[in-house]
Amino acid sequence: MTTGTVAVGTAASSSGATGPTGLDAHLAAVALPPRAERAERAEATADRLRAAGVEAVAVTWVDNAGITRVKAVPLSGLVHTAQWGVGAAPCFDVFLADDTITTSPIIGGPTGDLRLYPDLDRAVPLAAQPGWAWAPGDRHTQAGAPHPGCQRLFARRMEAAAAARGLSLKAGIEVEWVVALAGAPQDEPQYPTHGPAYGMHRLTDLSDYLRDVLRALGEQGLAVLQIHPEYSPGQFEVSVAPEGPVGAADTSVLVRHTIRAVSARHGLRVSFAPVVEAGAVGNGGHLHLSLWRDGHNLGRGGSGPHGLTTEAEGFLAGVLGALPELLVLGCSSPAGYLRLVPSHWAGAYQCWGLENREAALRLVTGSTGERSAAANAEVKCFDASANPYLAVGAVLATGLVGLDQRLALPPEFIGDPVAAAPGTVPRLPASPAEALAAYERSAVLREALGEPLYQAVLAVRRAEAEQYAEATPEQVVAATRWRF
Repeated sequence: MTTGTVAVGTAASSSGATGPTGLDAHLAAVALPPRAERAERAEATADRLRAAGVEAVAVTWVDNAGITRVKAVPLSGLVHTAQWGVGAAPCFDVFLADDTITTSPIIGGPTGDLRLYPDLDRAVPLAAQPGWAWAPGDRHTQAGAPHPGCQRLFARRMEAAAAARGLSLKAGIEVEWVVALAGAPQDEPQYPTHGPAYGMHRLTDLSDYLRDVLRALGEQGLAVLQIHPEYSPGQFEVSVAPEGPVGAADTSVLVRHTIRAVSARHGLRVSFAPVVEAGAVGNGGHLHLSLWRDGHNLGRGGSGPHGLTTEAEGFLAGVLGALPELLVLGCSSPAGYLRLVPSHWAGAYQCWGLENREAALRLVTGSTGERSAAANAEVKCFDASANPYLAVGAVLATGLVGLDQRLALPPEFIGDPVAAAPGTVPRLPASPAEALAAYERSAVLREALGEPLYQAVLAVRRAEAEQYAEATPEQVVAATRWRF
């Protein structure tokens, strides 16, 4: 477990983090622009969307259970929404994945209201939903102050913390999903293809569908790197070009929404849940990231393992050491622990290795000749039940502490940790309770998240852990299969 604080006011000294910390720092990074400026930008955005045939805008946020929630406004109301926001109750921060509601010491109950503001820079017509556009939203109080429980604003603060050190990050979240026939019984998924894992057979069976997914993503301005069949029945994966951490989280929401919309138009039902069938390989939400300074990829050209610079090694050491508590944010659903098992390439062991797909932290150097651009690290233990803003923000927070403290990576693990001698390689938490215990010990995450968000996450995770404490794997899967 890492210790220390996340300094987001100034760059840290070599002896540790300095300057303002946590929730109170870098408010300028998440403050609303002046109302007149928002109105002017919204008018230009509305003109652009109107020219594309848009009639309504869906403004989304992701709650602490990993569910994308939405408020929609007609295009004619976009300028007003940009100026004044649209109401979104704070109780959504303590919703569970099945829509039951818990409470936390700070957030919860029927009282109060927030304002949801669309990020106009990300507003885009939805290719698979004619007449609709999408924008991610930030939540503020009625007085205009940043809502301390807003997950997207948390990620933006952590991105600002990196920028305060002269650092930038590129990130991308792999999207895996299982597609089934829409008319099949919920407890018995029926797949539209029975082709083998990674097989051309599967792509051929669903070539029109996958072409339409590619078209829709491309029309929305997303650069697809690859799309292919995955291991489990009916499973596919798509990867898009990396971008900044908050942008990558936004894009993961948009990609999943687009896949769901294209699937519906093809008479298909889609699941991004960690596990779709008990005992099978599940859907991951692997996070790739690289650390940059002055246009140089810090994953290359250093004296550390496989060319890592001291800064990159410290960052990755911070992340690796914090993985048990990070699971609370990156493996949100109790179903995620049914995916996070050995020999499934899910990253069940707290170790790192070059191109080691069984390690929780996989170092990827890329092909010879492109390594200065391609080198990155992959956090494999995360899945798509995670709120992507919490996941990227928390990884940034723990990585920056490791960088500030100049931590070193432990020895690399080569081979399959399943075959290692007992006790040689730590196993990541195998249950929500184990991960929650680590989370409650983490001063870093508590400081970075701020007390309102930290407590809301804790309340949701505790409630869902209790909800499924006596459930069989089959019951957990059945309850969560179509929620994500």
